[in-house]
Amino acid sequence: MNIIVLGSGLIGRPMAIDLSKEKLFNVTIADLNQKNLDKIPKQLPIKKIQKDLSDPQILKSLISKNDIVLNALPSFIGFKTLKEIIKAKKNAVDITFAPEDPFELDKLAKQNNVTAIVDCGVAPGMSNLLAGYVNSLLDFTETILIYVGGLPVIREYPYEYKAGFSPTDVIEEYTRPARFVENGKLVVRPALSDSELINFDEVGTLEAFNSDGLRTLAKTLTAPNMKEKTLRYPGHIEKIKVLRESGFFNQREIDIKGMKIKPIDFTSKILFPLWELKDGDEDFTVMRIIIEGIKNRKKVRYSYNLLDRHDKKNNIHSMARTTGYTATSVVRLLSKGLFDRKGICPPEYIGENSQCVNFVIKELKNRGVIYQESIEAIK
Repeated sequence: MNIIVLGSGLIGRPMAIDLSKEKLFNVTIADLNQKNLDKIPKQLPIKKIQKDLSDPQILKSLISKNDIVLNALPSFIGFKTLKEIIKAKKNAVDITFAPEDPFELDKLAKQNNVTAIVDCGVAPGMSNLLAGYVNSLLDFTETILIYVGGLPVIREYPYEYKAGFSPTDVIEEYTRPARFVENGKLVVRPALSDSELINFDEVGTLEAFNSDGLRTLAKTLTAPNMKEKTLRYPGHIEKIKVLRESGFFNQREIDIKGMKIKPIDFTSKILFPLWELKDGDEDFTVMRIIIEGIKNRKKVRYSYNLLDRHDKKNNIHSMARTTGYTATSVVRLLSKGLFDRKGICPPEYIGENSQCVNFVIKELKNRGVIYQESIEAIK
């Protein structure tokens, strides 16, 4: 089976490496940046292609001979790329976190007999899958809370943060309005709002804020209360708020000595080197999912906890592991024909099938990404 990974960044590379270990897969990876491709060990059976993936004709040619396309491009071209993949009648697994509504492509995917699994990372991704799973077990789901963050082990002033995925998408988390469900109604609040402090074993106290990670769950599930929050070290939110409210993230051009420049472009040039995860930098991913509801007339609470750390042996960052291995597990799920629903399929659709859930959890466990489950009665 031929598989192509689009994007050889922090997460794209580990995904290609993981898939290349499967003897049944012929793996190709493509990227505009040759330096990103060169970071893949030469001895691995991975074909590397340097091309401009934003060109529809180049993209069409690249994916034409592949069975499954893994889309790991930045969010600003993610939706457009997914549309081209579907038009080419190729099954897809997508982790791009694009701002557009993926269900806009549902009709096209069904017409082309395509299975397109979107938001297939850690959160959104496994958070959706587990929410969908528990929702299928309960008679009534009342509350879904998701707390998630990827952080550096070493805290460095001033931001105490490193980006485990595209820094452009990190800024999206700080600027894109957060959608959540409260008392059965869709609520939209600014990103970074409603901060709270939460304690995590082995990590300590972290700061949580509203972000737009609920995604498709707001449409696909009917729980009256659903919210996703991003985690950072305490103090990070206020610094980012100052930048945002001062206009440093604005897209509108301003004039500086006769030159037109977008503030976001200037800010990115300054921040991205500071946020870059370099070889040897260690990170961890922490997530807590709390789902409450009614089962057999009794209130119950399902909790899932994840604490994943940087893979020192293979020098793979935790965010790449937790995001990328979720996507590669789902690629394997598709390749075995265990999930074949057509159309746009967020991970909660996979969660409706316990066999698929167990398959993905086992694949992740085999790679050291372990979700701890607990179930308790609520009085």
